[in-house]
Amino acid sequence: MRQGRSPRAERAGTGRGQRPRRPMAALLASALLLAGVTGCAQSVDPIERLGKKAAERVHPHGPTPDQSYRRWGLSEPLARPPRPAARAPALAPQTAGRALPRVVDHVPTHDRVVFLTYDDGAEKDPRFVDMVRELRLPVSIFLADSATGPDYGHFASLRKLGAGIQNHTLDHRALAGLPYAGQRAEICGQQARLRSRLRVRPRLFRPPYASYDTTTLRAAADCGISTVVLWRAAMTPTDLVYIRGKHRLRAGDIILVGPDETSAAPLRERTTQVLRRVQQRGLTVGRLEDYLN
Repeated sequence: MRQGRSPRAERAGTGRGQRPRRPMAALLASALLLAGVTGCAQSVDPIERLGKKAAERVHPHGPTPDQSYRRWGLSEPLARPPRPAARAPALAPQTAGRALPRVVDHVPTHDRVVFLTYDDGAEKDPRFVDMVRELRLPVSIFLADSATGPDYGHFASLRKLGAGIQNHTLDHRALAGLPYAGQRAEICGQQARLRSRLRVRPRLFRPPYASYDTTTLRAAADCGISTVVLWRAAMTPTDLVYIRGKHRLRAGDIILVGPDETSAAPLRERTTQVLRRVQQRGLTVGRLEDYLN
């Protein structure tokens, strides 16, 4: 009496003395295929799935926002300044047929920008370079050789970040009333020093203590200066002081952030105070050299 096939044999399609219906090679191929499919399903490597270039564009959670502004005491990022429109050079006053540098404390512009300027002092706050780098802050620095000292390396770092390096005389003397030869030596001497130390040829000049006269303008012109730069507001160790009775920042204002002459807040902290005022007024910081030809 023959016994019936077992359920396992029925499912496998074999009986006693019968060969398997599916060749062993086919079974192995199926197993390999299944393993390959399973492996692909488990792979999450974007380079495998999309290729290297496509994977470089994959950001599962989006780009990480730049939060560096918080590190410098700001509640929001500093807005990028607009690209200034091309403009014709301003007419300069004439003396004995010679064009004299114009004198400015602001830039006539409809752009919502102000300008940060510094008279020396930046080397006393080493982290100021980090601030300029991380905030991509456009600044202009007027250097006097006697205040800077022999090491210009700090300012070379700022220049590489896009800072404008400008003239502030050799010895930081009040110029008004000095003879032409003395004033020319102060201005042209610093032009030569900046050219040799930093390889720059300044076109902007700030007289120490805002002290200048017509002789200053003549000497500056002979030294290659096109603009004498003053300011409309100054950041003192404690507050932002407005010049000539002004009481709030306006587009085009030139701001002086003075050097550390006391034990007051470091330069970067006083710069943060200015930037907060700038943002409160719906303004941002532009590069002065882009607006003064």
